Amino acid sequence: MRDCSRVDNLVAMNRNLSPVSAETGNGHQGFMLAPRESPGTPTPVGQARPERLPARDRVIRREALFERLSATPPGGVVLVCGPAGSGKTVLLRSWVEARGFGERVAWVEFEPGERDAQRFWLSLIDALAGAVDEEELVERVHPMPSFDGEAVLERLLPGLDSLEEPVVLVIDDLHGLGSAEALGWLELFLARMPAKLRLVLASREEPQLGLHRLRLAGALTEIRGRDLRFSAEETRGLLEASGIELSDEGVALLQERTEGWVGGLRLAAISLGGHPDPERFVSEFSGSERTVAGYLVAEVLESQRPEVREVLLRTSILDRVSGALADFLTGGSGSERILQELEDANAFISSLDAARSWFRYHRLFADCLRLELRLTDPASIEALNRKAALWYEEHGYPVEAIRHAQAAREWSYAARLLGESYIGLILDGRLATVHELLAAFPPEALTENPDLAIALAGARVFEGRFEDAASFVDLADRQSATMADEQRWRFDLRLANVRLWVARLRGDLSTALQAMESVEAALAAQPAGEAAWSTDLRATALLNLGITELWAFRIANARSHLEEALALVRRAERPYLEITCIAHLGMLAAFGEETIPNGVELAEEAITSAETRGWGDDPVIAPALAMGGIELVCLGRFEEAERWLDRAERVLAPEVEGMTEVVTQHAIGLLRFARGRLGEALAAFLAAERLKARLSEDVMTIDPRSALLQVHARMGDTAAAHAMLAELSDEDRDRAGMRVGEAAVHLAEDSPEQALKVLAPVIEGAEDTVQLRTASIAALLFDAVAREELGDTRAAGQSLDRALDLAEPEGIVLPFALAPIRELLERHPRHKTTHPALLSEILDVLAGSPGPARGEAAPLCEELSEAELRVVRYLPSNLTAPEIAAELFVSPNTVRTHLRHIYSKLDAHSRRGTVDRARELGLLAPSRVR
Repeated sequence: MRDCSRVDNLVAMNRNLSPVSAETGNGHQGFMLAPRESPGTPTPVGQARPERLPARDRVIRREALFERLSATPPGGVVLVCGPAGSGKTVLLRSWVEARGFGERVAWVEFEPGERDAQRFWLSLIDALAGAVDEEELVERVHPMPSFDGEAVLERLLPGLDSLEEPVVLVIDDLHGLGSAEALGWLELFLARMPAKLRLVLASREEPQLGLHRLRLAGALTEIRGRDLRFSAEETRGLLEASGIELSDEGVALLQERTEGWVGGLRLAAISLGGHPDPERFVSEFSGSERTVAGYLVAEVLESQRPEVREVLLRTSILDRVSGALADFLTGGSGSERILQELEDANAFISSLDAARSWFRYHRLFADCLRLELRLTDPASIEALNRKAALWYEEHGYPVEAIRHAQAAREWSYAARLLGESYIGLILDGRLATVHELLAAFPPEALTENPDLAIALAGARVFEGRFEDAASFVDLADRQSATMADEQRWRFDLRLANVRLWVARLRGDLSTALQAMESVEAALAAQPAGEAAWSTDLRATALLNLGITELWAFRIANARSHLEEALALVRRAERPYLEITCIAHLGMLAAFGEETIPNGVELAEEAITSAETRGWGDDPVIAPALAMGGIELVCLGRFEEAERWLDRAERVLAPEVEGMTEVVTQHAIGLLRFARGRLGEALAAFLAAERLKARLSEDVMTIDPRSALLQVHARMGDTAAAHAMLAELSDEDRDRAGMRVGEAAVHLAEDSPEQALKVLAPVIEGAEDTVQLRTASIAALLFDAVAREELGDTRAAGQSLDRALDLAEPEGIVLPFALAPIRELLERHPRHKTTHPALLSEILDVLAGSPGPARGEAAPLCEELSEAELRVVRYLPSNLTAPEIAAELFVSPNTVRTHLRHIYSKLDAHSRRGTVDRARELGLLAPSRVR
């Protein structure tokens, strides 16, 4: 052993290290030690021994504690609370194995110091989903930029309440959870504990979870540090399992010196395994925390071969290590074999994956290795961190790369990495991680580095803080002169994209249109070989371009960019962006680029995609609900539209997606108008107009003023209508929709001739103005009313037939519900029109029926379950049953079972027949009309 003074110095330097666990974790061997060839022959820890006992034979079975754990009934909570190295993890692992819980154990693992509430809860839900046999009871939730933990709990708890068999949920190392938000939701979870769930919490510290309420109710089982201490008998069992012989006196002394502290016993056992005089070792051993670091360095590290010591020391800077990464840091080879041998010998290292390619040092061991590195080679530490950052960047681990660049004080490098990766991190649900990385920079860097200004702007975008985001965009622009030429095109694309993003979400279309040119130029300047590097950036840039062009009525460009973005996000598996792409592609239906039924189907596809991922209440579905809602109104499916628009209002985030708010209020106004609720319609249109007034005047796609004119006319308030008309520019007044509104005013004033004059330009171009077909249909209907008032019944019938001609291909109903056309429609001879079915549907809607009939479909004898409905929504696709299962995170057998039930309930005998029957019943949107 080394001089004791050196050991004491090491310990003294290590005092400020946080106490960390010597437990194994991750299901590995804990206290199981490789036996030595003989007590007197030291064997390097890194040497694998074929005669190792099976793992289960070298775990100390703690039956008394097992009984206490098992005595807690389902619906109860267990707290295992003890200091570092007290054996909490191994106790729980061995209990789970001893009691034969099998796969019905959900073990939650998360990174130490985890500050991201979403990542913790997704880990918990994934663990539960893997432990529950009834797969539809626990649906996995995909990461999202925004996260509503309460909504996720409300979705999770009903399934857990339906469990038929008990499940054990273990949350290990709870003290390492650094998110107060996550703990708050966990406390809510505890207050509503499912009856069949047994929750086990393992922590070094008392959790801040209000456990006193459970304690008072007698629903809490507590195992504390004193309970975790090894008895003399258990100490002997540990030594014997490791092939160590020690007298009764020696065992008693060792147990006394360590006070039964498992970490100290394990360290002693490692040294005893190769010590020539175990009894003397025990008499000299002090198991207190003061000497742990010294013993680790002296007894474990120094007994290794030089190449093993090199790997251990140079990789100690890492939170996890692979063989390839270790080789890169050491400049050698064979590191993976060394790491595997160390794990085989229980040298405070455990593998993180089944292939044993990634490893983690136990935290106490890692701290000691870092201390030794600081003592022996402090000059290498920054260089090692720099090399680690390069390796992680090259292999696609941006968070680790940034952290090691920061540790190396390479601030510009770390800033560039964060600027390039923040979008992907936030889409992965790691907004809290982005904030943590930003906080690790020196304060001056946040105001001087343009890459960090862009990352800060992007983070503010996802938080809905657009004014702050715009300020950071301006800051990045002012600092851009410091950007190196070789990084210039990447920076320009990032800056233009975030500027466009902020402007679009604020509804500032004029700024967005300027930024759009910069985005297009930056995309064109992107080297071909760099496209894969910037998939997230390129996809969001194209998406922002497409949406901006949509609102600017540049329809062809909008379609092109949205489709290109959709292809990118599907390849990159970015469902959050995919949903947004699909929703806005559906909006093209309102402008003639898609049929309206097709637009509804696209909106439904976006909503279904969100719901299957647990995002049914997330603002990401608001555009699909709003745009699908207005299209359902156009089709006269008012009951469905009401539900969609109510939901859109609920999920819309305040001050986000201004145009979506305008569409929602405009659609609500149209729905109220069509149902004759004129006062409510007027209020909704005025709200839409106020919202639109806050946006750029260049937004042309939705204009509530035409509908406001018609409502004023219907209410007889022509003075208000004329006041509106007087404020219109000549360009606005000449638009088709505004001409229809003005014609409605003239008809309300008994001036049919003037109405015909106003409508003439729209009527003449009706067939050629496909993108304005609803306005064209409305113009023809008001034309028919005007001609009827003038006594020209034949011409009125011709205009009505022309309107029906335009409406028939897609089943458009709304214009007939807004124009004063009902009496004329009822008199229109059914036998002379080529559209008798559509005419009947329109009259049904005007009479107050819920919407167009979908055929004489017989009602269901038995309703489909929610799980079966989710499967039905995938049937129109080309996905196979296993592919549907993968989308829904259930087994193929579960999907096949659902299909059998679906076929039976719908009385169908094929997939095609099932789809047709589902459409008849309104379970699916109508098929696309092309």
